[in-house]
Amino acid sequence: MKQKKSPTVQIKNRRAQFDYHIVKRFTAGLVLYGTEIKSIRAGKAGLADTYCLVQNGEVWVKNMYIAEYAFGSFRNHIPLRERKLLLNRREIRELANEAKSPGITIVPLLLYINEKGLAKLDIALCRGKHDYDKRQGIKEREAKREMQRTFHRNY
Repeated sequence: MKQKKSPTVQIKNRRAQFDYHIVKRFTAGLVLYGTEIKSIRAGKAGLADTYCLVQNGEVWVKNMYIAEYAFGSFRNHIPLRERKLLLNRREIRELANEAKSPGITIVPLLLYINEKGLAKLDIALCRGKHDYDKRQGIKEREAKREMQRTFHRNY
């Protein structure tokens, strides 16, 4: 009999949906130290103010916070170090070409542990939103919420 796995960890970048229009999504692996993966499994990571760069044919994630592991002793990692992303050549080439165009940036959206127990990072090519786009998004969200409320009240 197979045991059910505990729920996977999902750490979201909530500001990304609000600040950017998502153009295209990619899923990348991460090069991590042992204490880093243990901290991620404990849910102690954050994607606030995180971004990605393509340098010398490699994709790097910067400003990704992974808390020091509580039982890590002197072998603990640096919480805000740059981490390499694992993508195939075609994806790296596409990211590099698209990131050169003005107004496009590479933003991490979701850090999670997949069913094999590996840490994965969903990244996206994004275009920044203007203030009026953000206000429009808020109006649409509030209208949708109001429709849900009235529907549930009537039934």
